Parts: sequence; structure tokens; C-alpha cells
Amino acid sequence: MINRLEAILKRYNEIKEELSNPEIISNIKKMTELSKEQTRLEKTVNIYEEYKQVLEDIEAAKDMLKDKDMAEFAKEELTSLEDRKKEIEKNLEVLLLPHDPNDEKNVIVEIRGAAGGDEANIFAGDLFDMYEKYANSLGWKIEVLNAEEGTAGGYSQIEFMVKGEGAYSKLKYESGAHRVQRVPATESQGRVHTSTATVLVMPEAEEFDYELDESEVRIDITRSSGCGGQGVNTTDSAVRLTHIPTGIVVYSQTERSQIKNKEKAFKILKTRLYDLKLREQEEANHAERKSKIGTGDRSEKIRTYNYPQNRLTDHRIGFTSMNLDRIMDGELGVVINELINEDQRRKLEENLEN
Repeated sequence: MINRLEAILKRYNEIKEELSNPEIISNIKKMTELSKEQTRLEKTVNIYEEYKQVLEDIEAAKDMLKDKDMAEFAKEELTSLEDRKKEIEKNLEVLLLPHDPNDEKNVIVEIRGAAGGDEANIFAGDLFDMYEKYANSLGWKIEVLNAEEGTAGGYSQIEFMVKGEGAYSKLKYESGAHRVQRVPATESQGRVHTSTATVLVMPEAEEFDYELDESEVRIDITRSSGCGGQGVNTTDSAVRLTHIPTGIVVYSQTERSQIKNKEKAFKILKTRLYDLKLREQEEANHAERKSKIGTGDRSEKIRTYNYPQNRLTDHRIGFTSMNLDRIMDGELGVVINELINEDQRRKLEENLEN
């Protein structure tokens, strides 16, 4: 562990030197990459520096034990320092786990109503409200990129960006099929129905992540079809992009301006293509670890929201909460923290095996 930490410290100091190099300063791409790497390493370096200080203090306390007048104080100090040493070592073990380079990125989230007709669309709207409240609680910002409202409420499809520090590191576990069990508002017999909505979370494709050849994109301008307000519906402002090589189609109609809709549509398209590239890389590198918690397959049933029993269950880790109402009100961190802890535990276990 010490060898790896020394290597990180060395790299951190190298980056500091490089960032003061005039040639680097004039290279925006390199400057951005190095700044991100420095930010990522900074926490590990700071904790390692504290760890080294604690080790020094432990040695000093051991020397004090030889002094009869200071022995009692030294013994208490040594106990406290040993506890702190163990705590720091646990933190360092987690920080040394393989890093996901997308963790610090903003995300684009797509929610679709799936099985269950109107009720599935209503549930998709409830999930959007949950994520919006959760984002607000963390000081993150949400920007709706595209929305197709359901006829009875909610959304048949909604795409939105979440901007905030570490957004992907927390929300990446949300991809998959979410199942709801409740009595729909349209149900006259009071029977519990089961419906599903799918969630797809993608790290935002930043400027240097994916270079899109716009000659491979067909652009169609159409009249908006959703409930976007009278100003939207009376102008040809909606934009549909088709990426010819992959067949990926994206649509944006939330803005009155055709130019703004085009910008949003290209942002979604680049992120979809970047996400596709990441998935292909994972498959090529056999990166799907046996310990990995599902973070991408839209068909994987990951969670059940049981309203009659006020119960939420995450099936991937066997976690159950009887506070569904509070989670839907934005307290999603309870679930996400459990997922992060379990993911880290599995990775640590796998590291020990290897």
C-alpha cells in the first residue's frame, strides 16, 4: 500500500510542476486533463500526508513511554493514535480501489414508462420528481433536455441533465428497470397493479471525450408534438437527430428556439455515443467483474417500490427500507450510500482474492 501511495504522491507533484509549464498552459486539452487528475489525486495525497504524520506521532508516543512522568499520557495518546491509524488505513484502502474516470462527471438521465400503460408513465414522472428532490438536496442543478408527457400524467419519456460534483459516482447505480406496486388512480376496484419504468444514466460526453462527425448526422426539423405550451406548438422548433452509422435517434422539443433544441439534441446524441463507446470497451476488456453491481442494463430489474407497505427493496444488494415515502421525497441517499458501500466492499474482497 505504501508503494502505491508513494507513486500517487510522486505523480501528484509531477502534475503540479506540469501545470506551471507554459507549453501545458497553452494546451487547453492537456491542461483540462491534468487539472482533473490533480483534483482526483488530491484527497488521497492529503490523507496519506496525515497517515505519515500519525505514524511519526506513534513513534514519538512510544519514546515517551520510557519517561515515567509521561508514561500515562503517552499510553492514552498511543491508543488514540492507533485507532486513528486503523481508520485512515480503511479510508486509504477504499481510495486505492480502481477509479472510474467518469465519477466526477455530470450525467444525462433518461426515464421511460415501460410495462403498465398510463400508470407506468405516471411512475416515470414520480421517479423524475424523486431525482429532482434528491439533486436539490445536494445542491445539484437539473436541466430538462427533452420531455414527452403521458396522456394521464407523468412522462412516456423524459431526458434531463444533472449537474453537480460527483453526480455520476452516485447516480450510476440507478440504471435499470424500476418496478412499482400500488393501486393506480385509474383503478376502480382498489386492486394493486405492477408497472415498470426504465432508467438509463449516462456520463455526460465532455468536449474531449467524443468527437462527433456531424456529416454522419441527419437533422430533421419538425413541429413539436408534446404539451410544451402554445408558443412551442405553433412553430417548427423541434429537432430530431439520426446518427446514421448506429441508427441512434434523439429528439428535443422543450425550447421555443430551434437553435437551443438543436444544441440540446446534440448534447444527448454525443452522450449516447460516448456511453455506447464505454460499453463496447467494457465488453472488449472483459471489464464486467463478478463483483460489479449492475449499472447499465436497462432490462435488469433493480428495485421495487411497494406503496401499500411503504417498502422499497433494492434487489441487487438485498437492501430494504420501510420509508418509501421519505425516499420518494428526495431521501434517496439512504439507498445510494448502501449501494456505494456494498460496491466498495465487493471490490475490496476481489482485490484480496487477486
